[in-house]
Amino acid sequence: MKIRHTLLLITALCCSACVTEEQFPDTAEGNFEALWHIIDEHYCFFDYKAEAYGLDWNEVHDRYAPQVSDAMPDEARFEVMGRMLSELRDGHVNLYAGHDVARYARWYDDYPANYADTLIRKYLGRNEDYRVSGTLSYRVLGDNIGYIRCPSFENEVGDGNIHYVTDYLSTCDGLIIDVRHNGGGKLTAATALCAMFVNETQTLGYMCHKTGKGHSDFSQPEPMTVHPAGGLRWQKPIVVLTNRHTYSAANTFVMMMHALDGVTLIGDRTGGGSGMPFSSELPCGYALRFSACPMYDVNMQHTEFGIEPDIKVDITSADYQRSTDTIIEAAVAYLKAQAAGGKTPPGR
Repeated sequence: MKIRHTLLLITALCCSACVTEEQFPDTAEGNFEALWHIIDEHYCFFDYKAEAYGLDWNEVHDRYAPQVSDAMPDEARFEVMGRMLSELRDGHVNLYAGHDVARYARWYDDYPANYADTLIRKYLGRNEDYRVSGTLSYRVLGDNIGYIRCPSFENEVGDGNIHYVTDYLSTCDGLIIDVRHNGGGKLTAATALCAMFVNETQTLGYMCHKTGKGHSDFSQPEPMTVHPAGGLRWQKPIVVLTNRHTYSAANTFVMMMHALDGVTLIGDRTGGGSGMPFSSELPCGYALRFSACPMYDVNMQHTEFGIEPDIKVDITSADYQRSTDTIIEAAVAYLKAQAAGGKTPPGR
């Protein structure tokens, strides 16, 4: 499977690209300024986040810069830098030191999990009840509904995997694809799984990349084009299960699937993370990762802060106590109703 976007393919395979910077001194103030300037010149969501919640990166500089001095311990300096980066509200922004990683996790920490490994094990059953093809675990649930669990896109999904899964589930009336708690990985893996449901070459999103140091300096949107997988492809109604921990490449998978006919999202809003991450380094040796290339859906809308489901379902405390995954149950009921009515969910 091929994606018609050179930068997308390179960064997906290499995970990130490197940004070289002007030199700053290896002092507390120098490292702070290096960090602020790298983000200022290369981060990709300033305009969007200024509109969404009033982010002013210059004001952030002026508020945090006085908190840094050469007299402070390294760990205190690191903490100030981490707090400054959290102003971006971006899970793709990380600062790596020997003792810790600065990270923003409120995109899922502040929300219900809507997922439990124990529940997944119940629905997959015993080892002999389900099959595994690559990273995909799959089986036929009751009521003749197919179920695929995709916990990660860290490894590639090949046409052979897709063929075996589709062949095994081909007699099912509908299909559930569970990407809850999938934190992402390779974009090529996400698009390869999406190709299982594409019958002709389609543009399912767009990407831009930085062309200058200004906050608004971007290329024209370039299409993210997905080609059909070789072999068997799924033709019946699909439900994709999501929660707040569906992030990064998994968020992009949901974005692309939502553009297809016959696909319905059930669960909670995804976590977002639609910026392709790049990397850099500070004078002191701290490694920095940040969002540099924004991706958009087919309507050129941001998905950085997540994608709303078509049908919102939460797993309650009582559901957990009964060992019932209410989100899977809602998906099964929805697909049963579709099969009974002979209708395919409308496209978007």
